[in-house]
Amino acid sequence: MSGSVTSILGHVHYEHLVAGVSGGVAATMILHPLDLIKIRFAVNDGQLATIPQYKGIFNAFATIVRQEGIAGLYRGVTPNVWGAGASWGLYFLFYNAIKAWMEGEEKGTLNAGRHMLAAAEAGVMTLSMTNPLWVVKTRLCLQYRNMTDVPAHKHYSGMIDALRKVYVHEGILGLYKGFLPGMLGVSHGALQFMAYEELKRRYNLYRHVAITNKLTSVEYLTCAAISKLFAASVTYPYQVIRARLQDQHHNYSGIVDVLSRTWRFEGWRGFYKGIVPNLLKVTPATAITFLIYENVIAILMPT
Repeated sequence: MSGSVTSILGHVHYEHLVAGVSGGVAATMILHPLDLIKIRFAVNDGQLATIPQYKGIFNAFATIVRQEGIAGLYRGVTPNVWGAGASWGLYFLFYNAIKAWMEGEEKGTLNAGRHMLAAAEAGVMTLSMTNPLWVVKTRLCLQYRNMTDVPAHKHYSGMIDALRKVYVHEGILGLYKGFLPGMLGVSHGALQFMAYEELKRRYNLYRHVAITNKLTSVEYLTCAAISKLFAASVTYPYQVIRARLQDQHHNYSGIVDVLSRTWRFEGWRGFYKGIVPNLLKVTPATAITFLIYENVIAILMPT
């Protein structure tokens, strides 16, 4: 086992970390408002009258700007930038190291199943390190203006304050709320990376060029967007479950409680709340991230 770990570490190239961070930060800065709206839709089960009700995406934008100002659209942006940058950077770092090790062990290119396995392993490692940032991001996104009944320890002045208060009042378990559905969400990344790799491979085979041949920016964008749409559509319910567990305005005892209450009060549609702003956000976000990643890697690791 130790030999395998040492062998994998030998394939670690920090250029993947830099390229992944660059792509994740850029996409998050541009598209954070859609992420905020997605989270607010996802946690709104209709049971709390004090939470703002939105009639659609455009109404949500208008209501937030009217009630909270332009800055309201960027609540939670700091942990989101940190979380997205760290997640994409670590994901690309771990994924490429595991993939390179697998290719060395198998002495050839990987099939779709092996790509999924490498992506899943990278996802577990990344989530274990970044979950506290996602808890804080969710809670800052759900800080509504004029909610006077919120206890002081659930009102946060920023990312560091939120990390401190969650740890002090809820312990380490508080920082890892939503971790289990996040682990289920590892399948999201696995499906996405598998689809992305397969699309690139099959496209190069169609063009009768080497499967490692570089694509154009438009081709990278297309492969990234299609792979994200596929993964997001299949796995979206886990994001609703995770967001509700991390929401400071509701108290769920666990995943089963979320599943039960969501199904009882909202039916199957409850598990897809926020999917439209989510797709509007994640599709271009992933396309931007992968495009920047591929171009930064081409600069840092020219072949």
